[in-house]
Amino acid sequence: MSLSNKLWAIVPAAGVGSRMQREVPKQYLSVAGKTVIEHTLERLLECEQLEGIVVCLSPSDGRFPELAIAQRSAIETTLGGDTRAQSVLNGLAAIEGQVSEDDWVLVHDAARPCISSASIAHLLHQTKEDKVGGILALPAKDTLKQALADQAVVSQTLDRSLVWQAQTPQMFRYGLLADSLRRALDLNVEITDEASALEWAGHRVKLIEGSARNIKITTPDDLALAEFLLTMEEHDQ
Repeated sequence: MSLSNKLWAIVPAAGVGSRMQREVPKQYLSVAGKTVIEHTLERLLECEQLEGIVVCLSPSDGRFPELAIAQRSAIETTLGGDTRAQSVLNGLAAIEGQVSEDDWVLVHDAARPCISSASIAHLLHQTKEDKVGGILALPAKDTLKQALADQAVVSQTLDRSLVWQAQTPQMFRYGLLADSLRRALDLNVEITDEASALEWAGHRVKLIEGSARNIKITTPDDLALAEFLLTMEEHDQ
């Protein structure tokens, strides 16, 4: 499957992952014999269409340069920011001279090491002709309850047929993503993922069904599940 425009990837990895309750940032925890971020980057590198990957790091990060994968020619680094949105914007700035407005950017969580090549290919295929872009997501399966503000009390039951759980990669045109993030940050708009910036700017974001295996490591239980999934994949190969 070919794209008519270039494709780049940005991996924000400047966070500390406080909910893991570990001294080491979650992207550097060991799972299935490698660090989380090594698994993540290896999965992205399997995508032949990628021109390169920009990893956005904390200014105090001394761990990434020590990883063997950091020496891969397709990978470059830049400084992250205080927020995910600022880190991604820094990543976009790092490749500014190498991209056109309509080129594609994949933004992927460093803590999603179980993303599959098939899911990435599906996202590219479903989004390649779109003027804006799209995200991997899962339709809600469970009954969803909305709580009252600051209370663990049900306010209402949501229509789950209208609710999707966002994942990454999220794939957008370079110019639209950079402009939306920049304007939202200038106005102190709360941006939780790249899609929310595009939504705020008035663009329609496609929903592409992903895989339940594409988990994000946030808690110790997630790390154990990722270990299981990655180990099973190795056995199946």
